[in-house]
Amino acid sequence: MPNPYDLPSLGDLACFEAAARNLSFKQASFELNVTPAAVSHRIKALETELGQPLFNRQYRGVELTEAGALLFVSLQRGFEMISESVARIRSRHDRNGVSIAATSAMSGLWLTPRLAAFWKAHPGVAISQMIEDQGRAQGVDLSIHYGDPDREDDETRVLFRDRILALSTEQFAEAYGISEVADLLSVPLIHTQSGSNDWTDWPEWFAKQGLPAPRGRGFFLNNYLISLKVAEDHVGAVLGWEGLLGSFLGSRRLVQLVPEAMDSPHPFYLRIHGRASANARLFADWLVAQETPE
Repeated sequence: MPNPYDLPSLGDLACFEAAARNLSFKQASFELNVTPAAVSHRIKALETELGQPLFNRQYRGVELTEAGALLFVSLQRGFEMISESVARIRSRHDRNGVSIAATSAMSGLWLTPRLAAFWKAHPGVAISQMIEDQGRAQGVDLSIHYGDPDREDDETRVLFRDRILALSTEQFAEAYGISEVADLLSVPLIHTQSGSNDWTDWPEWFAKQGLPAPRGRGFFLNNYLISLKVAEDHVGAVLGWEGLLGSFLGSRRLVQLVPEAMDSPHPFYLRIHGRASANARLFADWLVAQETPE
């Protein structure tokens, strides 16, 4: 019986998708738990079958050709639909439960401390948390993001806006003699850069104070919880969302360095995915109500 789908090897396609998403054969090999040579071999086989290159090989890495970009977009759409379908099938056995995705920082600093109160009010609803630091929240009822909710196709609810403060340990502040905002321009600063969230960073914060970009040493990390830990180790100053870091400020694990602050340009918001159940909407309403003033 003939195959109804005119497709190359599915293994080759999966290997190509990982390499295209990472723009790196080496990163794809880590993800797939194979050698870089194996990744290169499978992609070469795919290119031979298609009769044209999918990548431009360069000294410092690879970039997609026009054909590669077309194939990558198609594969991503297909894999996302498959992932969504698989998640729905897996979750059908328990639609009383609610799944919610958030970054490790948002989960640890904001969501998890609120779950006990929800379970006390609604003991029959189970909440499953998924840590997603790469921005690909698929197969869940709800997800929490920092950014512009108008970009989403799904329904969204704003959770809260916040003030952004310059923070460090008292020891760090004393060591660098920080007494005014201009002093921060030349001290070591911790930057959080992540593809999953449009984190507000130091240049934007200084611009709001009418100051130029910082000129001191920078430490660049891709996880906000790690950024906070590095700040606690007296390595540098870090930007902190006041509403998220109440426990840090209350215990003086970190202190506000200067009175100047910045109103967050983006809110933290809740995305209600199309698959959301009645219990998921109940939980969404409850979360929003916790942040709404009486």
